[in-house]
Amino acid sequence: MKQQDLFEILKSHPYPGRGIVLGLTPDGTKAAIAYFIMGRSAGSRSRAFVKNGDDLAIQMLDGGKILDTSLILYTPLRTLDGRVVVTNGDQTDTIVAALENGSSFEEALCTRRHEPDAPHFTPRISGMQTFGSAFFYKLSILKAGDEHGETCVRETFDYEPVKGAGHLIHTYQMDGLVLPSFSGEPRTVSIPDDFTAFAEGVWNALNAENKVALYARYTDLKSGVYEDRIFNQYMAEGMKA
Repeated sequence: MKQQDLFEILKSHPYPGRGIVLGLTPDGTKAAIAYFIMGRSAGSRSRAFVKNGDDLAIQMLDGGKILDTSLILYTPLRTLDGRVVVTNGDQTDTIVAALENGSSFEEALCTRRHEPDAPHFTPRISGMQTFGSAFFYKLSILKAGDEHGETCVRETFDYEPVKGAGHLIHTYQMDGLVLPSFSGEPRTVSIPDDFTAFAEGVWNALNAENKVALYARYTDLKSGVYEDRIFNQYMAEGMKA
């Protein structure tokens, strides 16, 4: 499938919601990953990414006043032996628990559904990078199968990496009072060799009013050493960028 410009896709979309990018650099030496969150309400914007060892967490900032934080505070990314799991919700923990018990990415997600936030029924999107003798990655989406959210459609996309290419999936197809779910296959996008160009390119492409946070990482396939960076639109006192 023809590659599209990742940054141009994001620039053209004021509210893609939450999004995952997985891919491989043009020189074939590094695995790319990005996860971003956006928000339209004050409460949803009162969040920031923080590192927790090799994992990523979401922190509520001072002044965040949401009684139910179950859908907005979670562990987006967890690093395992030979795998990295990234999702837009607490299904991160569901996947990790399944893998640790000898089950699979797909089997774990068969136990989960889209989010119960009617009328949007926000999709749960998930990704996994697997390292070892070969590198490959998967993306998944769980979305409502009807307007009432009574049924769930589960799709998984399993990729053999192509140098210089990656895939983007996000929660919302477009902005609106009722947010329509992402449709079709993940977008095939170009991935640059330079990590800074990738990380800053994604951050700068996201809508300035709606973006909240971004995490980006390049992992060397031979050594397993990674370079990462966090971007937060809003910062609590004492936090480091």
